[in-house]
Amino acid sequence: MAEPRTILTVHAHPDDEASKGAPTLAKYGAQGVRTVLVCCTGGEEGDLQNPTLREPGQPFHGLEPDEERELVVSMRAGELAKSAEVIGFDEVVMLGYRDSGMADSEPNEHPDCFHQADLDEATGRLVEVIRRTKPQVIITYSDDQQGYPHPDHLRVHDISVLAFDRAGDPEWYPGLGDPFQPLKLYYTTWSRRRLVAVHEGLLRHRGESPFDEKWFERPDSDHRITTHINVHDFMWARTQSLLAHATQVDPTAAFWFGLSDDELADTYPWEDWILARSLVGDIPPAGDPAAAESDLFAGIDVPARAEVS
Repeated sequence: MAEPRTILTVHAHPDDEASKGAPTLAKYGAQGVRTVLVCCTGGEEGDLQNPTLREPGQPFHGLEPDEERELVVSMRAGELAKSAEVIGFDEVVMLGYRDSGMADSEPNEHPDCFHQADLDEATGRLVEVIRRTKPQVIITYSDDQQGYPHPDHLRVHDISVLAFDRAGDPEWYPGLGDPFQPLKLYYTTWSRRRLVAVHEGLLRHRGESPFDEKWFERPDSDHRITTHINVHDFMWARTQSLLAHATQVDPTAAFWFGLSDDELADTYPWEDWILARSLVGDIPPAGDPAAAESDLFAGIDVPARAEVS
């Protein structure tokens, strides 16, 4: 029996799956592609980011800081489950590590945190998932994390690139399933082109934008982008999955919700990706939208689930 088309995406915390690629994963899921989410930590260090939940009648009203933190932690698994349901993931796998918190903070020293995990052992956990779910395409974080060098994001990249190679190598982790070799490895990225388009769209539709000059001084990855996925009809997945993370996302924030789904789709209808590894052909010229891929499965000759007999 042929293995169906499968995408596995690796994220650090609950809510990352909503802000990085939700429309793309929803689109492929709607096409019959099996989609798997690996979340490496439980998000235990996430603070309450939604001030509306502190208002009278809301669950965080009047709580002391320790009580607030405890309630946030208790809610994050349920928020992730709701978000994953919105996007349409077929499976969610928790890799089992604790949130490491920001760089050089006390949680970095917690023995159960992702930052402290043995690299080979953590890679093995991901390899076991890859061998079981058999994704032809893996999505992970970029090797360039200058804009947001969170310890857990750095570790996501580290274990993903190792697992891409080791999953197909019988010499590695012989007790963790039969070897399976993924074919393409993509990095998430936020492009300058998109940032400019959204900024200009906010000025056009709302008369103001939360993106100040500091945003435009951040490192630019446009020269590395190889792939544009048209997600015009799937912006709802981003919006609704973000809102599912009620503790982490302010529903009034223009940063996330300044444009409606239709306005965002008309402003910039793509999600951008960097093809880092391909075992099925050459990587497209980077930085040239005219030459970019329009399909994560380009070059991969396997059917969607509905076509597997």
